[in-house]
Amino acid sequence: MKVNGIPTRTIWSVDHGQAIGIIDQTKLPYEFKKEVLRDWTAVKDAIATMKVRGAPLIGIAAAWAMVLAIRDNAKDDFIHQVRSELIATRPTAVNLQWAVDHMVKRVISLPERERLPVAYKEAEAMTQANVLENRAIGTHGAKIIAELYAKKREPVNILTHCNAGWLATVDYGTALSAVYIAFEQGIPLHVWVDETRPREQGLLTAWELSGVGIPHTVIADNAGGHLIQHREVDAVIVGADRITAIGDVANKIGTYLKALAAKDMEVPFYVAAPSSTIDWSVQDGKHGIEIENRSGDELRFIRGIDKKGKVSEVQIIQAQTNVENPAFDVTPARLVTGIITERGVCAPEFLTRLFPEGGRLQTRG
Repeated sequence: MKVNGIPTRTIWSVDHGQAIGIIDQTKLPYEFKKEVLRDWTAVKDAIATMKVRGAPLIGIAAAWAMVLAIRDNAKDDFIHQVRSELIATRPTAVNLQWAVDHMVKRVISLPERERLPVAYKEAEAMTQANVLENRAIGTHGAKIIAELYAKKREPVNILTHCNAGWLATVDYGTALSAVYIAFEQGIPLHVWVDETRPREQGLLTAWELSGVGIPHTVIADNAGGHLIQHREVDAVIVGADRITAIGDVANKIGTYLKALAAKDMEVPFYVAAPSSTIDWSVQDGKHGIEIENRSGDELRFIRGIDKKGKVSEVQIIQAQTNVENPAFDVTPARLVTGIITERGVCAPEFLTRLFPEGGRLQTRG
């Protein structure tokens, strides 16, 4: 995608893998700032503090963290230590574990002197593959939007929750990839953007959509059900942090409520995600997916622009007041109309038709 007319990705190699560049997403949408991370612990901290965020992106960032770790120490024990520490940063998003395990598997059988060049090459390949996968997801998703437009012959209203755009991936995004490609194809559309508290990731979505001129409206999280009820939403499209073998979906907290409203009003509810988001080892998402609980300060404090035009943070909940901050919820497969992947769209129960290799893993597990 482009920022101020300049093609930009969320992560890139610096000095042939001696460091990586990122967009500090904690500064958005008020400030666009790039940062260079020169060691694996800096990448780990960036993932934990959500300087890089979005399930696909943190997976790619973790792959590059492995490159930087192997550059410093290519011994087996150290590689496994780094693997464990990276996975612990964000336990719900399976892409992170998938990426780290893929890197470890790729290098661990090699002599130590050969590990770094192979790791670098693999991380580069994974980065580019993410872009191609997201473009394919968008192509499949755009067909859904086109079909809705063919029936309606008026702008298609899409509701999305959290940020599943290019900022959450290397480029294009997942849920928003469908929106971008449909827009490129000239399909009239409009996006309802949940503000998505805490952390207000919906503001990132609005920032993205503004950058390419896609009509959109930011709404309070609790307004989504009302809009669905009054037929102002033609489809809900969200991303995912983990999808189980039977199609249960973990995504940003509040997703489940949108799915319930959509089901009640017979509005299609789609989940867009690459195959690396599918966890074939888990069946029941409600009981099998670890839900990350984040700091209560994400609820206690909120950031914005003050009357003087400066970015400021204010406290809205007293320190002595208890808060609970689960970062994700699980939407059961029965509420999901379809899952949009790089290989196509299917109902949750037919995931193994698109990914027979996943079904074999499931059987062996």
